[in-house]
Amino acid sequence: MLQTRPFRPDDRQAWEPLWQGYLAFYKSSLPAEVTKETWRRLNDPEEPMHGLAAVLDGRIVGIVHYLYHRSTWSTGNYCYLQDLFTAEEARGRGVGRALIEAVYEKARADGASRVYWLTHETNTAAQALYEKVASRSGFIQYRHLLG
Repeated sequence: MLQTRPFRPDDRQAWEPLWQGYLAFYKSSLPAEVTKETWRRLNDPEEPMHGLAAVLDGRIVGIVHYLYHRSTWSTGNYCYLQDLFTAEEARGRGVGRALIEAVYEKARADGASRVYWLTHETNTAAQALYEKVASRSGFIQYRHLLG
């Protein structure tokens, strides 16, 4: 039975390989101190950053991170679904959809007016799911790295 739940501090050993898998999928890596701080933030109730685990047969097989922020277009917060990753052996079993739906539920309960996310244009497997659970905004992201 697939379940979703908030991260617990003792989930770090199960979370980190999935986090590293997510980074590897996007051909990225981060210094250990960034990963350590990310985990701390995900488990700090004072932070606007949150995380959920998808648990299948007692094992964490998927993760999602999301955060809230203000918007000039709404009196409520927006929810940015920042990272979503499913273990390869659990793909096609509804894990990604369950995590997205769990974020929708949490965001709704927390008074957010929108959940949104980005994906790479080459991530067609994920887009097949995203087309079923959300609509494309039509916006193109631009970025400029500082430092």
